[in-house]
Amino acid sequence: MSQRAVISDPFKFAAEGRSLAGSIPLAELQRLADVLLDTGGEVVYSVTGELGPDRRLRLHVSASGLLRLRCQRCLGGMELPLAIEAVLQLVRPGEPIPEEELEIEEFDAIEAGADMDVRTLVEDEIVLAVPFAPRHESCESPRPTGGAEKESPFAALAKLRKDEGAE
Repeated sequence: MSQRAVISDPFKFAAEGRSLAGSIPLAELQRLADVLLDTGGEVVYSVTGELGPDRRLRLHVSASGLLRLRCQRCLGGMELPLAIEAVLQLVRPGEPIPEEELEIEEFDAIEAGADMDVRTLVEDEIVLAVPFAPRHESCESPRPTGGAEKESPFAALAKLRKDEGAE
């Protein structure tokens, strides 16, 4: 298990323009376990603080790596290159997020308290980047064993209706 990185005061971290970089083994990203076909490898990340032009404190989060996922159509393996760049505006706990800031596409607001866990922050961004149902561009759905096509239960019902109408 890798050592956990924690930002003790995210507001001070951003105000001072500090940065932090590292890597996280894929096996430690528990919320991705059910979509990952292979937990070998790692995600490389960096978190950099800044004071934005609007005098708001922000974190730039970037992460890269290669995820091996299960295609939801053919159930085979597929690779998803990961290249995340996110800007997160820091909001103090309990402070409301102004409505106009929720509509800005350049960054997302995040409530930041003391002892921000970097692995959780990076994992959140990865979860948002992974498709809900990953699929190859083109692939075949799995066939029943023996090559026989199984008839749809709805097709069988349609045949019954036709037979009833003929009587």
